[in-house]
Amino acid sequence: MIKIAVLGYGTVGSGVVEVIHTNQEVINQRVGEELDIKYILDLREFPGSPVEHLIVHDFEQIVDDEEVKIVVEVMGGIEPAYTFVKRSLLAGKSVATSNKALVAKHGAELLAIAKEKNLNFLYEASVGGGIPIIRPLATSLTGDIIDEITGILNGTTNYMMSKMYHEDADYDAVLKEAQAMGYAERDPSADVEGHDACRKIAILSSIISGKLVDFEDIYTEGITKITLDDIQYAKAMNMKIKLLASCKRDGDKLCAIVAPHLVSKEHPLYNIEDVFNAIFVKGNMLGDSMFYGSGAGKLPTASAVVGDIVEAAKNPGHSVMATWDADKLELEDKSDTTKKFFVRMKGAVSEWKEQLQEVFGRIDIVVLDNKHDEFAFVTEIMSEGSYFAAAKAFPQICQMIRVK
Repeated sequence: MIKIAVLGYGTVGSGVVEVIHTNQEVINQRVGEELDIKYILDLREFPGSPVEHLIVHDFEQIVDDEEVKIVVEVMGGIEPAYTFVKRSLLAGKSVATSNKALVAKHGAELLAIAKEKNLNFLYEASVGGGIPIIRPLATSLTGDIIDEITGILNGTTNYMMSKMYHEDADYDAVLKEAQAMGYAERDPSADVEGHDACRKIAILSSIISGKLVDFEDIYTEGITKITLDDIQYAKAMNMKIKLLASCKRDGDKLCAIVAPHLVSKEHPLYNIEDVFNAIFVKGNMLGDSMFYGSGAGKLPTASAVVGDIVEAAKNPGHSVMATWDADKLELEDKSDTTKKFFVRMKGAVSEWKEQLQEVFGRIDIVVLDNKHDEFAFVTEIMSEGSYFAAAKAFPQICQMIRVK
């Protein structure tokens, strides 16, 4: 019998317990022996709950118990999660976590400890919720050089962009609706400012590069400045606006960014709607592939965590996780990266077209019938540095969105 302890009995923690109890028989078959939850650590009491007898309030009881072989961290945040996970590994216990903030900040250190002690620190649920992406990158695609990963990695913002597009609703209205439905927190900044997606793409970037990609080095821009006018222009161009998190090889360098992008109908991420997530992967041998599914939620995330628990249980004394070095990777300067840019500008086309072409080169003009005091244009592919240098000459520019 393999004893496990669950740290945290919130949304994901209760989901982990539910998945194990519901699928106990098949899980035991896949592990090869019985999996048993011995402790659930939480500050709260759960009188009358089926797990009441498992609740403990002191982490020392877990870390000192040699029977516990796997610790499941689903508390969230950095502390005390970091301290508890590190001490668990040092005590000879493998760890499965859904904590993206912990993995993005301390993953390299925790992975190194696990490797040294022939344990596992597994984190499939930290990116994409229930979508399998970490393990495929570490196993199925290990023979490929991954040239690009671009994903819709945050369900809240994708829900909001979908609502704005299909219902012509403004940002404030869809945010309130997302909060009412439980998709967005009372303080939605982690989602709408792009910080959640940033930590996830930092983890994926670290895996494919083999070095630490610091999330604080990734340029991050959220959806808070996207307006209904932007949505109307997107419709006129047969495109959609998506918050994309992307890392891409450029020669021997890696660039990474989180920002709203205009996506064409031809791109596989165009049709990803509502709270769903999707991750587009381009390998030098595989070519294009995409992983799609529920990127958050109690049971999808818990399912990924339980998958890691099973993996750890099947591999005692043998590390199977995707790792990266603690050496920090210096990302390519954003100003050197290239793409097209969608630009909105106050004024009349006839007044500015010639001057814009002189500065930006060839541009495609976009005009809305109900907009007489502004217009938009799309540049050819150019570097970010060149775009911003050119844009300085036009204070009439009121919006810029990158084009995928």
